[in-house]
Amino acid sequence: MIRILIVDDHPAVRAGLVAVLRSEPGLVPVGAASEEQEGWRLAQRARPDLVLLDLHLPGGSSLALCRRVKALDPHCRVLIYSAFAHDELSVAATLAGADGMLDKTAPMLELFDGIRRVHRGEHLLAPVTPERLQDARARIPTEDWPIVAMLLDGTPSADIATTLAVRPEELEGRVERLLARLAPTASRTRA
Repeated sequence: MIRILIVDDHPAVRAGLVAVLRSEPGLVPVGAASEEQEGWRLAQRARPDLVLLDLHLPGGSSLALCRRVKALDPHCRVLIYSAFAHDELSVAATLAGADGMLDKTAPMLELFDGIRRVHRGEHLLAPVTPERLQDARARIPTEDWPIVAMLLDGTPSADIATTLAVRPEELEGRVERLLARLAPTASRTRA
């Protein structure tokens, strides 16, 4: 049984996902949230096995929520489920700790398969290639590259803060700004 938290700002999408997940054996929706803070509260309370996370959320950043969920429970998987899931976002998704990314245009069977694969520990993200890193380098201040390198190596945030001799809160602020530069649409509030 895979316990799933859905975070998506569209009510019809949330309701549809809850319904189709309930119909699939072994997939159990444990909550549905419309924005980052509500998603965070539900993640703390429900302790899901997997968070199905829309890339665009009003009132916050989905990638910041991904980082918070992974810090709360490193075993919880995060699958970004978005109409804007494209390979260029793989650096930002990787830095945020996401385990996979799936386009909302994918058939339901592909969604079910993606959930199961990510839950088993597979990563469904495009590889972070040297070309993608070079593109990211152009958008990130030089002084923040050590943060990127440590995040890509899987270094825990507390260790990064210690290495850089900064407060954890300062590091989280810098990481959020990095993610916004790498995936500006991920932290944009809809008009």
